[in-house]
Amino acid sequence: MATTQDDAKQAGNGPSGAGGNHDEKARKKELLLNAFVMTTPGHLSPGLWRHPRNQTADYNRLSFWTSLAQTLDRAGFHALFIADTLGPYDVYKGPANVDPALASGAQFPVNDPLYAVPAMAAATRNLLFGVTASTTYDPPYALARRFSTVDHLTGGRVAWNIVTSYLDSAARNFGLETQIEHDERYQIADEYMDVVYKLWEGSWRDDAAPRDVESGQFAVAGRVRRIDHKGKYFQVPGPHICEPSPQRTPFLFQAGTSRAGTEFGAKHAEAVFVGAQLPELVKASVDALRRTARDAFGRDPAHVKVFAGVCVIVDETDEKARAKRDELLAYGDREGALALFGGWTGQDLSTYGDDEDFRFVDKASIRSMVHRWSSVVPGSEGLSWTKARIAEFLLLGGMMPKFIGSPKTVVDELERWADISGVDGFNLGHITNPGSFEDIIQWVIPELQARGRFRTGVEKEGVTAREVFFGQAHLLDDHPGHQFKWKIDE
Repeated sequence: MATTQDDAKQAGNGPSGAGGNHDEKARKKELLLNAFVMTTPGHLSPGLWRHPRNQTADYNRLSFWTSLAQTLDRAGFHALFIADTLGPYDVYKGPANVDPALASGAQFPVNDPLYAVPAMAAATRNLLFGVTASTTYDPPYALARRFSTVDHLTGGRVAWNIVTSYLDSAARNFGLETQIEHDERYQIADEYMDVVYKLWEGSWRDDAAPRDVESGQFAVAGRVRRIDHKGKYFQVPGPHICEPSPQRTPFLFQAGTSRAGTEFGAKHAEAVFVGAQLPELVKASVDALRRTARDAFGRDPAHVKVFAGVCVIVDETDEKARAKRDELLAYGDREGALALFGGWTGQDLSTYGDDEDFRFVDKASIRSMVHRWSSVVPGSEGLSWTKARIAEFLLLGGMMPKFIGSPKTVVDELERWADISGVDGFNLGHITNPGSFEDIIQWVIPELQARGRFRTGVEKEGVTAREVFFGQAHLLDDHPGHQFKWKIDE
């Protein structure tokens, strides 16, 4: 059985997998699969760094990352999607108390996600790399340089996951007393995108750097120009300090389902990461996103890929998978889970009693979140949501829905979610790393391939991220960044 914790065909895909009726498989959309990770001991499963199949205690070792990338690349994963945070989770037992997160390794410590990417790319052929970076704290001129550099070094296999950040601890460490207001962060991000589009697309002509040995010209004067951006939030004269990379603008991911986040993603993102406990709720987000992309920004809705986040526990049979889940739970750190909850919600549950039912507490924000969980998590009807129960819900994969069962059970659920919600694929979270991904490769991917739901090869080796998803290296014509492109005949 599939359960929670409680009990247009992709460009660049190869032929459908073997097995089953060929005509039936030809009608099915192949799914896109990303591995969802973070450069920290405890991403979404605090305490699990101690598990024998988890090697995230070695997150500081480059060999850990290159080995993981090679494993995913051989299996046909599309991308390694790397989350990030710029401050510790310090709300629980706070204020400004990092001890619960630190003891459990709950996204603390955490390294910069970008620096291992060139090494992973050098060790692989086709795997793409989505890297999280913030428009609130990273200056656009510096960020444009870093991503151009990595786009060069990876041959165009890098993507930027655009975030506006959300932790007070990050704001304080960047010199602010508190966070910039939510919607204003997106206003800043919108202007930020104009700046980086001008740098990536409009500062260098395609023929600006001919490397002409006879004339002695590496780059040609008049083919590189300033951008002279003067806006409300940024003053950037340019020019871009890097020559154009294979994609110019890296492939653009985004996550955020608030009104402002949806509008931002509909305008700028080429792929969006969404999350909810039910596929019907994901469908509502997908429909709103694509409708806004079409109606507000004139984009083809098919030009925004959508990934749902899920966490898989799989084994040979449903019974073995449930036993695996129970064994994994024994390694979880409940204090770390409550530290994550505090960071995500801003609510310190240590101020409540151990037996208090959070369906009925005074804080409306906590009641609302717990109600959403209790209304969609199978087997939770009428049960009290105490601190211990909330911690257990979050211990394995955080707030991601959990698919637990045999290969057939898990793939049935993946297909059901894809068919109902309209997503193009999944960001697959891990409980152990590489253990969770090894299980997916052993059990889930062959079942997907047998049903024609996952690629068995690639049509062309080593293409850029945008070519994998959309068949061309540069921004599509209906993307807002395309208007900034400096054409040779201008």
